[in-house]
Amino acid sequence: MIWRIVLFLWLAAGMIAGFLWAPVVPVLGATTRVFYFHFPAALVTTLGFGWSMVHSALYLVRRDLRHDDQAAGAAELGLLFCVVATISGSMWARAMWGAYWNWDPRETSIFFLFLIYAAYLALRAAVDGDERRARLAAVYSCVAFVAVPFLIFVVPRIYFSLHPDPLFGTRGKPDIDPRIMLVATWMFAGVTALFFWLLSLRVRLGRIERARHDA
Repeated sequence: MIWRIVLFLWLAAGMIAGFLWAPVVPVLGATTRVFYFHFPAALVTTLGFGWSMVHSALYLVRRDLRHDDQAAGAAELGLLFCVVATISGSMWARAMWGAYWNWDPRETSIFFLFLIYAAYLALRAAVDGDERRARLAAVYSCVAFVAVPFLIFVVPRIYFSLHPDPLFGTRGKPDIDPRIMLVATWMFAGVTALFFWLLSLRVRLGRIERARHDA
């Protein structure tokens, strides 16, 4: 119980610091605040899909449904944070570009990522039998994750993007006020902890549902 209160206070402190203590980037102005939600959500999206892939591979090796529970829960939460990253990015786009959606390479990449993992959940919903569902979903997850680093890190850098770069220098190294980096890192740590807490709840719920179905 105490650690949940600590997590709540941690995230609250990060949000307060982001709005009241950290400065804004001159080019971005007040929309800099969106960064503290968009950045952690985007990274945790990758973490969630990666966690799903690891446990999918472990399931294929060990045939233990506990790994399938982890894989399914992580994919669901990864998709949730993908939506958060998309919405927060769209809010920034509306303020800076005048439209919520512009088919920018980064927007397009995360949209395709959403479709890939929405299909993963659709596959799970369409297949009967715990073992068969787990096996097919595990294979899909392992193959799908190949697209994650490509869509998140490669494609947006191949094509011209309207996505802001004043947060980083020309050599790809951080070139921002240390307070902004501190708050962003603080929020990332908090959102990561939130992800694993939600994952533990989702895994527990999934096991209860399976036990009820088998009873």
